Amino acid sequence: MQTQLLDEVDGRKTFVVVFGEGDEPVEALTDLAKQKKLSGAHLTGIGAFNSVTLGFFDPFTKDYAKIPIVEQVEVVSLVGNIVLHESHPKVHAHVVVAKRDGTALGGHLLEARVSPTLEVVVEDSARRLRRRFDKASGLALIDLS
Repeated sequence: MQTQLLDEVDGRKTFVVVFGEGDEPVEALTDLAKQKKLSGAHLTGIGAFNSVTLGFFDPFTKDYAKIPIVEQVEVVSLVGNIVLHESHPKVHAHVVVAKRDGTALGGHLLEARVSPTLEVVVEDSARRLRRRFDKASGLALIDLS
């Protein structure tokens, strides 16, 4: 993974992150967030995976059903945020991937292996955001109070 700071204005920072063959993006983005002290960021990306596990949140079980995809896919949309949860940065990303025949699948990005590349732009705000566990939904939601 390679990272470059593109811009810094009034406490807002923009990074470009280029992942290489075999990189695991959720883990790597979490490490980047810890190193750069990101806590109110959003991200977008495109690229490709040779395997990915998507998640579908089931409100009845309050857990993610895993959807493994073990084949080459294009990342046609990757969007998400990085917000503090229990004092640590947490990557929350959704992804849509396209198979060779053009069919698309999407969901929460649980884990993946990049092949050959993934290009992500991360924009961090000057404001810290935090998540708090919401018992009703079973999710850690952004708390704006």
